Amino acid sequence: MANQKKLVTAITSRDTDFAQWYTDIVTKAELVSYTGVKGCLAIRPYGWAIWENIQRILNDMFKATGHENVSMPMFIPEGLLQKEKDHVEGFAPEVAWVTLGGAEELTERLCVRPTSETLFCEHYAQIIKSHRDLPKLYNQWCSVVRWEKTTRPFLRSREFHWQEGHTAHATADDAIAETERMLDIYAEFAEKYLNMPVIKGRKTESDKFAGAVATYAIEALMHDGKSLQAGTSHYFGDGFARAFEIQYADKNNTLQYVHQTSWGVSTRLIGGLIMTHGDDDGLVLPPAIAPIQVAIIPVQAQKEGVLDKAREIADTLTKAGVRVKLDDSDNSPGWKFAEYEMKGVPLRIEIGPRDIAEGKCMSARRDTREKQPLSLDGLTAEIPQILEKIGHNIYNKALENRSARYYTVETESDITKAFADKGDGYAEGDWCGSEECEKAVKEATGAGSRSIIGDGHNGTGKCIHCGKTAKHTVIWAKAY
Repeated sequence: MANQKKLVTAITSRDTDFAQWYTDIVTKAELVSYTGVKGCLAIRPYGWAIWENIQRILNDMFKATGHENVSMPMFIPEGLLQKEKDHVEGFAPEVAWVTLGGAEELTERLCVRPTSETLFCEHYAQIIKSHRDLPKLYNQWCSVVRWEKTTRPFLRSREFHWQEGHTAHATADDAIAETERMLDIYAEFAEKYLNMPVIKGRKTESDKFAGAVATYAIEALMHDGKSLQAGTSHYFGDGFARAFEIQYADKNNTLQYVHQTSWGVSTRLIGGLIMTHGDDDGLVLPPAIAPIQVAIIPVQAQKEGVLDKAREIADTLTKAGVRVKLDDSDNSPGWKFAEYEMKGVPLRIEIGPRDIAEGKCMSARRDTREKQPLSLDGLTAEIPQILEKIGHNIYNKALENRSARYYTVETESDITKAFADKGDGYAEGDWCGSEECEKAVKEATGAGSRSIIGDGHNGTGKCIHCGKTAKHTVIWAKAY
């Protein structure tokens, strides 16, 4: 055919070069394109559709827990950013500044938001006056800018898309409960909808968010044994409130400072999906967030009745709530099979003259490559069940990978040995709480502290570096 496209180009094996494999997928599966500004990507329709599905599900979860969406400005005046000392010091190296407005120099520099705590604080100081105004449960969907030196699509970019929740509460207990609730929501979302197993825990003092009292995170293990911080939830106490004078009159008409939280996930989740579920043929997408859940491929489409039956199936499944793509292009069936495998479509349906005559179609699962005939009369009942099975299967495969790479260690040398013998992964080991020991472990092994998951009694009760009495049990890992 004159306009026949070439078959999908093979991608680098992930066991040969994991970084190149990842880059091949994000470009060849048409998730992103590079632009003239380093670290600022054009997210293509297929990549954006994945993000839209993530947004849709999370948005419903947030609203079900009483949160409201708002929009804050893109720019932060320098004076406003400087109000919280620890916060601004944490972000200073990554801030992009606007110094000109048109041809005129600005009287005050404007920061392109790297995060929006100061903007929400300014707003809360204006609108919170009484205990009746609390809690404030706000969230916004936006992009932010952080001037990263080393960039990689989705995982670390100078501009990225995310949601950031910002809440204000009357008491510390209420704010802490919110912090923990949102961490639980992120974990539920990751495991139920992204089919990505996660570990919940608290960050060490050296790794917490700038300006926070405590930072909590979900960590997911990628196929190559490195950890990805997939979402964070921060408890701020009343530090920001004191800096920005956010006070309310309690029931006794006494002025009190609010207690605050913030929490967020970003397009980094798409990178996590690729590295958790993908294989040497491309993406393997969780059905819940796949832009196309079922691809319908007519075989011998020129034969009478084939396209009509394919359209009928597509209409029936669409009405049943399944996201369907009927590919009636003149590309060959073989090209289409490779294309939708590359794009990670969970289920493929093939329909031809013989299938129609027998009242069935052929299905092919992306996760297992299993092919089985399906009755045309039972598709609306059968296909949602198959999609659910696919989700469970890819979750279990990711969990098996994590279990095979989860090591209990007593000394830092145990980490080095386990990684050398069995591959990088999670090393669970006790820690005395000393930042010096934390740094020493990373220098010796390459594995940093990812999450505090216990009280120092999960193993020997001795620090894996210095041997002193442990305060915490920590997950150690190399990370993105």
